[in-house]
Amino acid sequence: MNRRELLAVAGVISLVPAARAFAAAGDLRGAAREAYIYGLPLIEMAQARARMLRGDTGGQPAGINQFRPTRNLAGPANRTITSPNNDTLYNNAWLDLTKGPVTLTIPPTGDRYISVALMNMYSDNDVILGTRTTGNGGGRYTIVGPGQPGQGPNVVRLSTPHGWCLGRILNDGPADLDACHKVQDGLTLHGPAGTPPPAYATRKSPWREYFASVQQLLISDPPPAVDGVALKRMAMLGLNPGGGFDPARFDAAAVQEIEAGVADAIPSIVRGNAANIVQGWNYPRGNIGYFGQDYLFRAGVALGGLAALTPPEATYLRPIGDKGAGTPLNGNYRLTFAAGQRPPVNSFWSLTMYEATPDGQFFLTPNAMDRYSIGDRTPGLKTNADGSLDIWIGRADPGGDKRSNWLPAPASGPFSISLRNYLPKFELLDGRWRSPALVAV
Repeated sequence: MNRRELLAVAGVISLVPAARAFAAAGDLRGAAREAYIYGLPLIEMAQARARMLRGDTGGQPAGINQFRPTRNLAGPANRTITSPNNDTLYNNAWLDLTKGPVTLTIPPTGDRYISVALMNMYSDNDVILGTRTTGNGGGRYTIVGPGQPGQGPNVVRLSTPHGWCLGRILNDGPADLDACHKVQDGLTLHGPAGTPPPAYATRKSPWREYFASVQQLLISDPPPAVDGVALKRMAMLGLNPGGGFDPARFDAAAVQEIEAGVADAIPSIVRGNAANIVQGWNYPRGNIGYFGQDYLFRAGVALGGLAALTPPEATYLRPIGDKGAGTPLNGNYRLTFAAGQRPPVNSFWSLTMYEATPDGQFFLTPNAMDRYSIGDRTPGLKTNADGSLDIWIGRADPGGDKRSNWLPAPASGPFSISLRNYLPKFELLDGRWRSPALVAV
């Protein structure tokens, strides 16, 4: 169809009622579903930024182009971000590169694991600096935005004008906090003062507010050109990087289609995280942390594990639930690593316990031991005579010598666990090593 024919079709469509126009152009319900899924990482990133800038958890508010360190390991009170780890201290900053580049300084860390992830507003890790990629010797880096000249030491580029700079610094317990704090204090950002962002809708907002915020975010942080096909489908709603969303243009029939599409999207996001299930564990897809055009997977991770790293940096495993993939756990279990079969990593591994919320998020939860994770750095773990290691998981205290190897579950309600493997070795990445299955006890 040439340009003249396209204009003729557009003229005809403009003369018929809205619902008929959308039916002629395509599937409005499907477009709404895809637009909700596509926009969810933008919404979740914007909400994470808002919560951190407000200091919702009672700590020091995060800054724009300025780090705000968390001085203690995450605990049950930390509900700013879903699936927090209990292994590292965080340095958080939200980037605004619209006024120019920002200089990042990473201090030397000796043999301590560190990573600094630069995430665009679509939740991809554009850059990960630190132990695996740049070493532990520290350095200065110039963070530039799209279209900005690459001048300065060690230029790295963020693909959107705004983003999240997240530092993770390994901590080995209370006695190690002072040393960690020195590393945190040496992790700095310097650059132009950023502009506080406006308020945006949440994933639970009515569709008009939700899509209006998606539209604003598409303008402030334009999508990559390779998302062109998805953007064409979304354009049926009036959503595009140049603006154009107007909910008043939809008649009652069109509104019904949009509402149905949004209703379709929400459960599909929760279900869409299943990847490669082996021995009851869900292994991540290779594109986690940098998702490309896998929009459903990206949305699922934004909902259940926002800020996930790429597999070479950290490989996350979750078990399937008692009722299959995508469902939580609800019993008592044993996880046994045979002698010589611990998770193969070049840094550390841990198993973290989470309360599972009805809307697909995960948070640390109180327990009698104040233990939220267990792993290769947990003091007092007992190894069996044959060299194997049993970890007891669940609400019931296993008692006796087993208690030292117990990861307590919430007192009630569903839960989930995450097996984190930092700097995994090749045998984990290529599938030669597989985690043993959980055994119900």
